[in-house]
Amino acid sequence: MAYSSTTEMSPEGDKERAGIQSVEVGFALLDVLAQASGPLMLRDLASAAGMSAAKAHRYLVSFQRLSLVVQDANTRYELGPATLRLGLATLSRLDAVKLARERLPTLMDQTGHTLALAVWGNRGPTLVHWQEAPLAMPVSLRLGDVMPLLSSATGRCFAAFMGHGGAADKAQPMIEAELALARKLGRSDLPSTAAQVQAMNTETRAQGLGRVVNVLLPGISGFCAPVFDADGHLAMGVVSLGSTATLDTDWAGPVAQALRGFAAQLSSDLGWTSV
Repeated sequence: MAYSSTTEMSPEGDKERAGIQSVEVGFALLDVLAQASGPLMLRDLASAAGMSAAKAHRYLVSFQRLSLVVQDANTRYELGPATLRLGLATLSRLDAVKLARERLPTLMDQTGHTLALAVWGNRGPTLVHWQEAPLAMPVSLRLGDVMPLLSSATGRCFAAFMGHGGAADKAQPMIEAELALARKLGRSDLPSTAAQVQAMNTETRAQGLGRVVNVLLPGISGFCAPVFDADGHLAMGVVSLGSTATLDTDWAGPVAQALRGFAAQLSSDLGWTSV
């Protein structure tokens, strides 16, 4: 098969932009298969990739030789074992926190509020990165702080999305201790029964975010969005918080929407596919 090279230069003569055009064209077939729900017939695969069946077939012959593509008993095309190896290698090298940190400046531009990242530590949801917004209201939270499960947006996110087993089992005694303290202090703004915790978790899952308004700290509100890894496990929480006077706490507001979009894209890039 002949390979053509995309050697046209930009006006600045940027030679680094030169590449193999046929590789880029052929990748469209792999991309279609990656997004499909199952194996595809040649005509359907070619059509989705925007090329003729004859042209697609030539690429697929080479992809089969490389084990990038296989055919099933009905001659439909599916991704092959080589793509699985490539995918697993990529996932094994992804650092979720590093990836999130690199993208936070864009989210900061969208929200205008202080951002943080939290992961599950030995004692609960722990802040591992903090990015304060310009002119932000001072908040007495710092790196390494462990967030309560019932009175913080971060904790509510983890309580709702951790699933079962592992960290979720370790979280239960923490929740029970916080329930007892809430009852002792007469905190009407916090759950005080298991049923109320369940209702809180149900709302958090339905909204796709943990949220608190003047609960953990007076005058401070926040959201926390869950980020999932390739196995569907909660990898981290992405937090946005600020003064209740300036942070829009509406579930459908711009801060909430920006957080959901950021977390969804990050989850997708980590290999998670929503059902």
